[in-house]
Amino acid sequence: MVGHEVDATAAAVVHTDGPDRRVPLGVADGVLARVRTGAGELTGALRRVAEHVLSDPEAAARATIVELAERSGTSPATVTRFCRAMGFEGYADLRLGIAGETGRARSAGWTVDIGREIQPGDPLERVLGQIMAADTRAMHDTAALLDLAEVERAAVAVAGADRVNIFGASGSALVGEEMQFSLHRIGVAAWAWNDVHEGLASAALLRPGDVALGISHTGQTRETIEMLAEAGSRGATTVALTGFPRSPLAELADVVLLTASQATTFRPDALSARHPQLVVLDLLYVAVAQRTHDRAHAAFRRTAQAVDGHKAARAALP
Repeated sequence: MVGHEVDATAAAVVHTDGPDRRVPLGVADGVLARVRTGAGELTGALRRVAEHVLSDPEAAARATIVELAERSGTSPATVTRFCRAMGFEGYADLRLGIAGETGRARSAGWTVDIGREIQPGDPLERVLGQIMAADTRAMHDTAALLDLAEVERAAVAVAGADRVNIFGASGSALVGEEMQFSLHRIGVAAWAWNDVHEGLASAALLRPGDVALGISHTGQTRETIEMLAEAGSRGATTVALTGFPRSPLAELADVVLLTASQATTFRPDALSARHPQLVVLDLLYVAVAQRTHDRAHAAFRRTAQAVDGHKAARAALP
């Protein structure tokens, strides 16, 4: 007999203040990505349902609502609340979405089980397959989660900005530096900051029309949140690149760009999120270059010529 436990997190997930960052209901792709992203913000019984769905999606797609409740140690009512928290009208929609996605995965030839734990004795060939499969899936999930209208908004803001500040800590700082370099190559005045004191000082000088981009996979890095909040208080357009749509960083941003990740043993979410983050920022960079085509093309040509003399000379062909 399944217990009818009380789950206070359901209301907290479904009813929140601030903008709704859920994936549109019409998006068929990325169902598991949506569950994976939302699971990090759930607790208690709702989280158990999410973990069970992610542990065996094909079984979840075949199970009735009662069966899923029993297997996850919850109740049918909790499963229903979980579906609504994930943006589905009901359990039938969730089942159909998972069934369609797992079917596409099989037909696409993704035979590597990316959910398998990497063992210390695994050969490098197996490890490489695991990493490639995880990254491939993360790319597909990110493409499904990403709201291109939000990318458009960010690109328009960056293209018209006098100054762009990029904030991030640790690995996110490395991603931010890549973006800063790319924007500089096309004539966009951009700075990347990973020191909170320097970042706050720079953010305090921003004005309306400037842009601040905060990068944090969890969206909970305090320093990045503080720097983006300072920039927003000065009137700058704020953009968050994160894997969690209801994180503190996402909640304070004007524009939210979502990424997905596929963690494996020895490679946690924060590390596995790097490639999807770079892909989203590359898309943003190209979108900015498109909107500043003449200026960007001329700047890129000049910067390429400036560094050309430092490339090793090619050996003469026989």
